[in-house]
Amino acid sequence: MKFGAFDHIDRGIGATSDQYEERLQLAEAYDASGWIYAYHMAEHHGTPLGMAPSPTVFLAALAQRTKTLRFGALVFCLAAYHPYRLYEELCMLDQMSRGRLELGIGRGVSPVELSFLGVTDMKVADAMYAESLEVLFRAFEGGVLNFKGEHYTFDDVRIVMQPFQKPRPPLWYGIGSPGTAVWAVKHRVNLMSNLPSAGVRALRDRFHAEWADAGGDPGEMPFFGSTKFTVVADTDAEAEALARSAYAMYGDRTQHLARLYNTRKRREWFNDFDEARAAGLIAAGSPRSVRDYLANFIDESGINYLAVRVAFGDLTLEQSRHSLDLLTEGVFPDLAELAPAAR
Repeated sequence: MKFGAFDHIDRGIGATSDQYEERLQLAEAYDASGWIYAYHMAEHHGTPLGMAPSPTVFLAALAQRTKTLRFGALVFCLAAYHPYRLYEELCMLDQMSRGRLELGIGRGVSPVELSFLGVTDMKVADAMYAESLEVLFRAFEGGVLNFKGEHYTFDDVRIVMQPFQKPRPPLWYGIGSPGTAVWAVKHRVNLMSNLPSAGVRALRDRFHAEWADAGGDPGEMPFFGSTKFTVVADTDAEAEALARSAYAMYGDRTQHLARLYNTRKRREWFNDFDEARAAGLIAAGSPRSVRDYLANFIDESGINYLAVRVAFGDLTLEQSRHSLDLLTEGVFPDLAELAPAAR
């Protein structure tokens, strides 16, 4: 069992400049903890749900403030980039960190956000994503890039930049449907799901079945993980109070664009702490309570990777660090043997 950290870098209660610095300090704490394998951040545009719209900029700073912590966007929204430019920046990050980049890939989930970047048709976004991914795969092979698509064309472009990791950084993808498992097995993609435990288990079982059918070595199984809003305090009551307040602010951020543009809201239960908790999205309590809750979730879902979200909403740096300290002291050690690590 491995542990990671996930972060939207949603707008908090202080200045944005202070928030960046505090998140970098928290990354240093992840690095020093000895328990956090990788740091994953979201990419969003034009919304307080994500105050780091350029993941490569933030991650370049993080690479210099950490020593062993792996990191990446989960995901880079490929429809928002020119693939050759993104390839070069990814290579820079991997080289600057001496091979610590974890490459999350996706189209981009929000039509409104993509429209800010000139992509107004989600079918076009799908096509751009597919072409961009193919360009990235070919570029990572090195040599000369040739590609002709509807949106991107490359004729005899010599690849100069190369990643530190060969043949490329590990891939991550957010899985929402069983059919994705076939593609993920083919490309050895690590997967992350935010569904309740039963939904995660169904996707995980399909992935394991496809891996076995393809003749994959069980000992080389990629990560299949889940994220969890996690607030740990000295007592259950204190943790719940902190989590309830922080989640209310986070939930408000998720609805920002829906309110402005009168679009369909994301998951109605996002705004309500009790419903979100009942849906299995939130672990809040004393170390013992959180340990028991997460142990049950791991058992029911079958995951081998858990990415905690200890920083969100109005939580302060000190409160997030206290959660991390309590996790490393009284939770992670007991959970570490519950499932075999993938790599």
